[in-house]
Parts: sequence; C-alpha cells; structure tokens
Amino acid sequence: MKKKLLLSGAAALGLCAPQFALAQDEDHDHADDEIIVTGTPIAHPEHESIIAADVLTAEELASRGEASLGELLRQQPGVSSSFFGPAASRPIIRGLGGDRVSVLDAGIGSIDASTVSDDHAVAVDPALAQRIEIVRGPATLYYGSSAAGGVVNVFDGRIPDHEPEDGIDGALRTSLSSVNDGVEAAGGFDALLGRSGDTSFVFHGEGYYRDNDDYDIPGFAESDIFRAAEEAEEHEDEDEDHDHEHEEEEEAFGAVPNTAIEAKGGAVGGSIIFPDGFIGVSAKIARSLYGVPGHHHHEEEEGEEDHDHEEEEHGEEAVNIDLEQERYDLMGEFNKPFLFIDTTKIRFGYADYTHQELEGDEIGTTFNNKGYEGRIEFLEKEFGNFRGATGFQYKHRNFEAIGDEAFTPPNITDQFGVFTVREYETGNWHAQVSGRYEHTDTEAESVGLSRSFDAYSISAGAGVEPSENLFFGVNLLRTERAPAPEELFSNGPHLATNAYEVGDPTLGKETARGVETTLHGEYGPLSFTVNGFYTDYKDFVALIPNGDEEDELPVFEFVAHDAVFKGFEAQADADLFSTGAFDVSARAQVDYVRAKFKNSGDVPRIPPLRTVLGLEARSSHIDLRGEVEIAAEQDRIADYELPTDGYTLVNLAATWRPGGEDHGLSVQLRADNVTNEEARLSTSFLKDVAPLPGRNIKLTLRGEF
Repeated sequence: MKKKLLLSGAAALGLCAPQFALAQDEDHDHADDEIIVTGTPIAHPEHESIIAADVLTAEELASRGEASLGELLRQQPGVSSSFFGPAASRPIIRGLGGDRVSVLDAGIGSIDASTVSDDHAVAVDPALAQRIEIVRGPATLYYGSSAAGGVVNVFDGRIPDHEPEDGIDGALRTSLSSVNDGVEAAGGFDALLGRSGDTSFVFHGEGYYRDNDDYDIPGFAESDIFRAAEEAEEHEDEDEDHDHEHEEEEEAFGAVPNTAIEAKGGAVGGSIIFPDGFIGVSAKIARSLYGVPGHHHHEEEEGEEDHDHEEEEHGEEAVNIDLEQERYDLMGEFNKPFLFIDTTKIRFGYADYTHQELEGDEIGTTFNNKGYEGRIEFLEKEFGNFRGATGFQYKHRNFEAIGDEAFTPPNITDQFGVFTVREYETGNWHAQVSGRYEHTDTEAESVGLSRSFDAYSISAGAGVEPSENLFFGVNLLRTERAPAPEELFSNGPHLATNAYEVGDPTLGKETARGVETTLHGEYGPLSFTVNGFYTDYKDFVALIPNGDEEDELPVFEFVAHDAVFKGFEAQADADLFSTGAFDVSARAQVDYVRAKFKNSGDVPRIPPLRTVLGLEARSSHIDLRGEVEIAAEQDRIADYELPTDGYTLVNLAATWRPGGEDHGLSVQLRADNVTNEEARLSTSFLKDVAPLPGRNIKLTLRGEF
C-alpha cells in the first residue's frame, strides 16, 4: 500500500495523534493513505515530501511489540539499533546515533540519560505508542543540535486533541513470548467527561507491564572471532592461569545472561477541547529494572586483606539498572487568527529522571537528570503562493552522576533556538528555505569547565512533479551541532562499554554540508521511493580508542575528525494479485551507509548493506505475512574493532480477526528468526558478546472498543 507522506506542523508538535480505535487500515485495496509526518511546521497536502520519512501505525506497532525503540524500528529503511540488550537499544539512523538522533515524546525531548551511554534505556516506552514518525537525515532546523542525524517522534495520545467516538474509545493488548518467557500487557482509553456549550472535556488513561527473563540464543554468547582473539591473547600471556580462568569465566551458551526486564508505567491526561483548538495536560510515570549484558568486573580496593580470595569469590558482578521517570506535559493549539498569525501551537514538558546502576546488591553509580523543554510555533497566514512559520524552543538540563564510575561530572546545559521556514509553490514546483539560530551554554562547575556555542543552520530544497505519478526533490543543507556535555567533560571508567572515556573540553562545533535527494513514483500496482544522501562533516566527533589503558580498561577518546557519510534507501511496494478473499502484495527494501574519516580510516559501528523482502496476503478476517532480512558482513571497521558476519533472518506472522475488519478483536501468532540464526549488529558495542535473540514464538491478543 502506498502511503502519501505529508508535512504538518501539527505533527511536528504532536498535536494530531490518532485515537486508539484508529488501528486497522480501513481500505484493504491499498488506496493512498494520507499520513502526517514530523519534519516542518507547515502543512501542504498538495504535494509529496522532500524529506525522507516513515510512519508506523498503531496496527504495525501492536504486531511488533518490542521492549525498546531501537529494536522496534530496526527494520525500517535506513534505521539500525545500538542494541545494548533488549531494554536499552536506541535507534541509529544512517549510521548516526547518540546525541545526533533525537527521540521525542510527542514533539518534546525524552529528558532522560539515554544519550549519555548506550546502556541507558530511553524513558519513552513503545508499549503505548499509537504512532511513531521517523525523519531520516538532519532535522536540526526544527529540533536543534540533537537532531543532526534524524528524529524519532513517539505519539501515545495521552493529551487528547478531539472527542472520542461514542463517548469512549480505547484498546487493550497482551502478549506471550517464548524466547524470554515474556509477558506483556498494555492498554489505554479516552473518555468524554462532559460538555459545556461548544466546549468538551476529555480524559485519558493508560498503563503497561512487561516481565521478560534472559533471552535464548542459538549458540555461544561470544562470537567465534571474539573467542579466537581471546584465546590468542591468553596464549601470549605466559603467566596466565588457564585452568583458573576457565573455571571463573565459564562461557555463556544458549542464553545471554543478565538480559531480564521488568517494566511498568502509566499516565493520565485531560484536555479542554473548543471550536478553535484545545489545551491539555498529562502526568506520566515509568519504572523499569533491567540487566546490562556483557562483562562487568567488580574489583576490591588495593590493600584490603585477603584481596585475592575475595576477588576469586566475587568474580564478576552482574550490573542491573533501576530506572524511574516522572514527567508532566502541557500541549495546546489555537486556530484563532490574529494579525499575520493563523495558528499558534505550544508544547512544554518537565521530567525528573533517575537511574541506579546496581552491582549485585550494591549501588554503583546513580544518574539524575532534571530538565524541561518548551516550544511555541506560529503558522502564518498564506500570502499568495507564499507561506511561512516561525518557532522558538528552550531546553534546560541539570545532569549529575554520583559514584565510583561517574565518568561524566555534573553539568548544567541551557539551549535556546529560533527557527523560521519560508515556502513558495507554483504549478508543479515547490521550494522551501529554512534557517535556525541556536545558543548553547554548558557548564561542569565541579571541574571548573564551561563552554558556549552559537550555531547557525540553513537548508534549501525544491521539489517537482514532472508527471502525475512522479515526484523528485532535492535538499541542500549546512548545519552546525554543539558538542554534547559527555563529549566535552567525560573522564573516567565506563564499565558498560568496557572503556575509560575521555572527553575534550576544547571541541568546537561540528559542521555538516550535504545534499539529499528523493524520488517517489507510482505506476498502477507499483509504488517506490528512493532516497540518497551525501554529507561532508568538518570536525565530526567520535569515540575512538587510542591504544592506551587506564584502570585496566582501554582508553576511548572523544576526538574530532573530518568525515564523509553517504548512502541510500530504496523501497518498492507492489499489489501482485487477488486469489479468493486474499489480496497479495510484496515489499522490497535495501539500505546502505558508507562512513569514512577523511584521513584516518573507517567510522566505527556502521551498519552494513541490508535487504528486507516481504510478502503479505490480506483479507477481511485473516492476514498472512512473511519477511526475510539479509544483512551483509561488515568488514569496513575502525581500529580495535572486530568484523561482523552477515546473517539472514526469517520472520512469519498470521493475524485472525474473528469479527472481520470492522470489529476490534484480533489474534496474532508470530514466529521471529524461524531458522534460529545467530545474528549480531555491527552498530552495537556488545556485538561480540550479545547476539540478537534466537527463535521466538509470540502470541498477541488485541481488542479495541
């Protein structure tokens, strides 16, 4: 089914999240669906998007049901995952992750510690998402420096923007998984509380629970190449006690230890809806306890009596993270024109986040992050063929890490941004120019360091429809990103990544110059999209090992090198034929990223060439789907990085709707990784000690009302 991608400021602020009942595609004949996409504050339904973007609907999200955003989105074109276990996996877009990919909660940052380290989970849980929008490529102009690589915008509708049909609507879902003995349940509803004239009052409630054990794998947790390297290193050490080492570090087989998850959370919200818009608030709490896979040595202090005996008994301590976030949000839209303004939109969020890294029963390190973020956008009245919008954004982050492994000192960051977008449209042509100014102050008082940055970003794009069935767009950009506090101030051991991380307080702005192109086409039963990109970075900041050791850990430094990222995503959908009650369709996609430092080799942890092929048969009562994901080996690697083997994953799914497509009940049976293939992600720090899960049978029951 071809999905027409539209751009809307309502989506950019998270003001158009669909209701729970909107989960099934109403038209199974694969007609065009209009989808609102995060990317620009101006809505223009007349033409296609020059921005590479995708949308996952409620139905697609419910059928996948992963515990983290990274794994949930991993098969989207151009998207991979940092995969630090099933709980802590952030999306990687076109080879970029961390502080360059902004995870938004309905248009506002997640306000957590997930960009500080790959083992820190995103506080936005996908269990209750109604829609997720993905922008591939720089979204700096609208969301700031942290969106230099792309945006993942999650909408759960906890602030209603419309009345529910028949006074109430909602959805419930429960799932069972075999690979980790997992149980998951989630649900939410909107209810009309009452009306006063033209004004109505709507309440929203939601909650979720997840409990998973360690997940199964087809063989050893450590990769063959990693085990061979370890054995070679042991043979080189003539003083190594091989028998004792084998006894103390037994290799994990059949499951990845310390990957269990227990998570729960919920939210309440309410809105006042009036003819010219709405305003609403919400409160949310999220709590999770999850294991961090990999090796984490607990060492006693030197000089203690019986040190050798204690360390022998203690061995390795499993590290678990106990995470909690309280969050409060305000959202509003006012469509009453005044002066040259047509619509005003506001969005504000405050969060108090904390997580403790538990080494056995002891608290090792505590991370606290209190912050808030606000946006206001003014959509201007149209003037002939011109339209425009202007927005303001402010962020505040107060971050601290307490404990022996607090590798980043406490720091406070304030950021202010203002942006504007101008558009012109005539005939089959559409042009857009955007600019943003951003000022960032960051200070680590405990180490006497502070930095300020003024960043300027601009883009200019044009799109043309040479025929009714074809659209071509090109976008030129120059963006600047201020370095993150972790890149500036880090200096300490980070056992989760098995590294001693050292920042550089002298880092300057990271500047990107690039070009992106997109081609959309639709010819009868066939539709396709091809996106290409080329980005030249000046002073690209990366975490690179330097060959030294500190506290028996390899030293990784944040350094700036010039780099080039280039690649493409291509996707094609085809309606093949009908047989009986079934309409059969197919999908094929391929994506590729090549990232290289200009003077010093390859950029680390880059995804390989990947292809996904899918076949689906749909009817009013039964859907059948199969897909194959083929990833090539990744041998274009950085220094001290090991190559990653390719893999082929086969997934199957069957969905039954007892009452047909007009009723809300569905049962799905999925079989993921049917062949029990060993698969490792080259984008993960843990690729050599934690493969993806093995064969998984998952049963999901979903009901709507």
